[in-house]
Amino acid sequence: MNNRDFDFWYALHNTEVVHPPSGRLETFGNSVVNYHLLSESMDDTNQVRIREGRIEAFRPQIITPTSLDQSTLDGFGTEADEYVQWLKDNAEDLVLLRYGFQIKKKEVREYTIHDRLPTALAQVEAELKGRNDPLGAIVIGVEKPWEVSLIKLMVDVMQKSVVANVNDLKKKQLLPMNPEQSEQMKREEIEEDFRAASKDRALIQDLGRKLQKYGLFEEFEDRFFALVRSH
Repeated sequence: MNNRDFDFWYALHNTEVVHPPSGRLETFGNSVVNYHLLSESMDDTNQVRIREGRIEAFRPQIITPTSLDQSTLDGFGTEADEYVQWLKDNAEDLVLLRYGFQIKKKEVREYTIHDRLPTALAQVEAELKGRNDPLGAIVIGVEKPWEVSLIKLMVDVMQKSVVANVNDLKKKQLLPMNPEQSEQMKREEIEEDFRAASKDRALIQDLGRKLQKYGLFEEFEDRFFALVRSH
């Protein structure tokens, strides 16, 4: 392992996302993650550098075997081209999502807190809480290369978002679904509607109509009328 590889490995394994975004990435548009990155000085344990900035995550792109090309597999050899052709011939239903993001360094704000890390962290947490930002994040990372800590943050956010993004695309019929997936999505939608109707009685009538539409009213009948009585 050369020095560059070690620096990357060290940064990755010494990064902790202590406050991940409570929200997720948008399915049909770009998202902006506002980060606070804390890193202790290498020379003074009572000195913590705070970096604030924005990361723009681009709208997820749908990739199918027919849309795979050399630009998608930049740097791969002829074996990859042969595998892509095999996918086109044998795996037409395969769907991937490609995420991209850009760290906007020009918007980074840096300042130093002359105290220990737990105290600095508490101060930043209080500031973030006051902003009420669903895509705000706090990361404890390294002083150099600090950008690697942000890459870990975005990978975590993407992994958290991918299931919901896929479901959104399927609801818009932009991704194929087999019958089992379609039935599962209907039930997940009904569960969401039950939770919403338990808080807002005005949504009960819509829930009843949806149960009828999906042919699930008899299955959920007792639960539905119990919800009606509770209101």
